[in-house]
Amino acid sequence: MSKAFDGIRVIDTTHVLAGPFASYQMAVLGAEVIKVESPHDPDQARMQGSDRALNDIGMGTAFMAQASNKKAIALDLKTNAGQEALKKLLATADVFVENYRPGAFDELGLGYEEMSRLNPGLIYCSISAFGATGPRKQLTAYDNVVQAFSGMMAMTGHGDGRPLKSGAPVVDYATGTTAAFAITAALYQREKNGGKGQFLDVSMLDVALILSSSHLTGFMWNGKHPEPKGNVFPFATIGCYHASDAPLMIGASNLGQQRRLWTALGREDMIKTNNNQRLDHHAEEAEVLTKIISTMPADYWEEFLQKRRIPAARIRRMEEALADAQIGSRKVLHKHHSPGSHADGLTVPVSAFCMSDSQPEITLPPQPVGAQTEEILAELGYNAEQINAMRINGVTR
Repeated sequence: MSKAFDGIRVIDTTHVLAGPFASYQMAVLGAEVIKVESPHDPDQARMQGSDRALNDIGMGTAFMAQASNKKAIALDLKTNAGQEALKKLLATADVFVENYRPGAFDELGLGYEEMSRLNPGLIYCSISAFGATGPRKQLTAYDNVVQAFSGMMAMTGHGDGRPLKSGAPVVDYATGTTAAFAITAALYQREKNGGKGQFLDVSMLDVALILSSSHLTGFMWNGKHPEPKGNVFPFATIGCYHASDAPLMIGASNLGQQRRLWTALGREDMIKTNNNQRLDHHAEEAEVLTKIISTMPADYWEEFLQKRRIPAARIRRMEEALADAQIGSRKVLHKHHSPGSHADGLTVPVSAFCMSDSQPEITLPPQPVGAQTEEILAELGYNAEQINAMRINGVTR
C-alpha cells in the first residue's frame, strides 16, 4: 500500500524544531524530504541533546528526534552557486519549507514570487516567530520567548509571582503540526486548482493564540484575565490531590462524572445538579476531597476511580510512563536498528495517529550533514568535476 505522501518531494531548509518537525511529519507519511543545511553552520539542534558526545559530532538527540526519513544536502545559500543549486532543486519540488527571518530568502533571490515563477505548483511554507506581516515581523524568537510574549506564561504557574513555561516546547511542536496541516491543505487545494501552488505564512505567535483559544475567548468576552492557578481548576472535582504517598490527578469534569465520583466516595450529599453550584461550592468540595484522597495510596485511588469511569492518574515520571503497557501497545515509538549509524538503538516518536491503510513509519535513520549531497547534485545534472569544485569553494561539503 502506498503512503499518503508518496511522490511528494519536500525541500526543507529549516532548523531547530518547529520547521524540522513539520517536514518530519510528512516524511513518516512517505514524502521524500531533503534537508538543506549550510556546510559551515548546520542546524543548531545537531549540537543539542542529552548526550554530549553526540552533540560534539553533530548528531544530538534534539536533532535526531525529528530527523529520520530525511536525506541531507549541504549548500551555502549565501553563495551564488548554492542559490543556483537550490533553485534547481526547487524546480523539482512540491513543497519548500523555511523558517528564517521574514524577507531573508527574498534578499537571496529565493522568495516566493521568484520561486513560484520557477515552479508554479510549489507550496512555499514560511515559518517564523511573529509572521510575515505586522510591525514585529522582523523579530526572531524561540518557543520560550513566544510563550512569554503570548500570555501563556503569565497564566501558568502557582500564582506566586513566578510565571512558568511549559516543560515541553509545546509551541514549537504545535507550530510544526500546524505547518504540516497547512501544507497538506495546500496540496489538496492544488489538486482542485489545476496544479497551482501558494504561499503559506505560519506564525508561532498565532499558534500560541490558538493553543490558548478558550482563555482568549473568555477574556475577549468579559475582560476576565486567565490567572495562574497551578493544578486548581474551576471545579474541585478536577484537580491534583495528594494521596497518602503521591499526588493524584482527578478529572471528574462533567456533571455525570462528578455524580459518579461523589457516589463512589459515599458522599452523595456533595452531588451538584448544575455547574454554577459546583463553582460556588469549590472550597467545600476541595476540602472534602483533600481529606478523603489522603487516606489511601495513589495507586489505590487510580484503580478505584478508573473502574468507576472517573478519569484519574497518579503523576508519573517519563521513565515510568514509557514503561507502561499502553504505550508499548501503540505505534507511536520507533527504535532504530541501523548498525553503523549513530542512531542505532535510538528510540524516537513517529506520529500521534495511526492510519489503517498507510501507517506512518520510519525507514531511514537521521543523516550526517550533507550525507546525500553528491547523490542529489548528480540527480540535478552536476558532474563530478562540478561537485568537486563546489566542495573546494566551500559551497558544499
